[in-house]
Amino acid sequence: MVFGWGKKKQVDTSIEEIPQNKEISLADVPKIIDDLTNLRKSQTLSEINNLRNKTVPLIEELMKIGNVLEKDNLNMDDVDKHLAIIVVRGKKQVIDMIKKDVVSLPKISSFEDAEKLNSVLNLILKKVGDVLGRQTRVIHIFAKKYASQLKENLAVMNSNHSEINDLLKNYDSTKSLSQETLDIIKQIKNLTKLRKEQSQKIDDITKNTIKLNEKITSIQNSIDEIKSSDNYNQYQNLKNTLDTHANEKSKIKNQINTQFTKISRPLSRYEYASSLDKDQKSILSNLVSEPFDVMTNANRDSIITILENVRKGVSSGSISVKDTEKTFSQITETEESLDGYVHQVSEYHKKYQKIQNDLNSLMPKELISLENELAKNTSALDESQLKSETFQGEINEIDSKIPELVSEIEQKLRQFSNTRYTVLIS
Repeated sequence: MVFGWGKKKQVDTSIEEIPQNKEISLADVPKIIDDLTNLRKSQTLSEINNLRNKTVPLIEELMKIGNVLEKDNLNMDDVDKHLAIIVVRGKKQVIDMIKKDVVSLPKISSFEDAEKLNSVLNLILKKVGDVLGRQTRVIHIFAKKYASQLKENLAVMNSNHSEINDLLKNYDSTKSLSQETLDIIKQIKNLTKLRKEQSQKIDDITKNTIKLNEKITSIQNSIDEIKSSDNYNQYQNLKNTLDTHANEKSKIKNQINTQFTKISRPLSRYEYASSLDKDQKSILSNLVSEPFDVMTNANRDSIITILENVRKGVSSGSISVKDTEKTFSQITETEESLDGYVHQVSEYHKKYQKIQNDLNSLMPKELISLENELAKNTSALDESQLKSETFQGEINEIDSKIPELVSEIEQKLRQFSNTRYTVLIS
């Protein structure tokens, strides 16, 4: 049970102040915060010191009560012996507690002193409250003349301690508020610096873009000039001729493939079972898959040999076919067509090579270099524009963020002072 005390209600006599409006620059904010914080610190220490001075007489009064109580026998002569023992024991606990725990309060010259005062006073009140709570019946019944005085003193001491504690908490909040505001200012400075850097990058990109566009225009003009020349027109015509010639190759290939498809079964079986040398094996493999590629004078005799070996295999039965006579006829037909195929392929390659040689001689070497340069500069231009858009996006975000941060600063300053500050950003 705690020895009870109450807190007197204080009448609020403060006069409501009309807020003043004031415009300041962002650079002024740190000094204003510092001044207001120091003012709050000074006021807080002054108020705590006043509360301390009001509490000191109460502490001294407690000590006096202890001294007087120690000499007072509380009229125990007429009290039951057993009850008297309890009362004396309780009285001794109260006196011992006052002597031991009720100490002088430290003087105030710094916030460390104020915090120490708060701690000391809290400990005194706790010790006194605990002991008086345990001995409340003894005090109220056998020491009535001390009870009301103790109760009144402790109520005021508790009220003073509560105010001191609140003042310290408020100042801690002020320091936190100050640091938060300074952190926001730092954030604004960092964002402003970043914005300047990104703006400079955009300016550099813009200058570089102008140069790139000029270079691209120059390269494109050079390319257009080359493409409008007679030499380039001849080159394009030859290139078209080469494309047309590729169609001729397809016709020849189809013709040869059609013929060799007729004997593809015996050729495949011969390929599987034969023991030819490396070159002939390669020719045989191509005859099965891509006969056009081996239609040359150099391969003619080997092809004839392979075809005759296939004929022998069919004749001996080592290569089985459905219709032997038909297969013989198709082999003969293929052999008879072979010279024509070789000639067609040879003529195709000669014509192709001639066109290719003419193309190489007419090819505008500078055009390739210019087109590569054009592609490189166009890519660089696209990349620069993308970077510029990215940087501009970051700037837009900063431009949106800074006013929000400034508004936060204004709100925090409002907690420092009754003046309504408007923070201007130059």
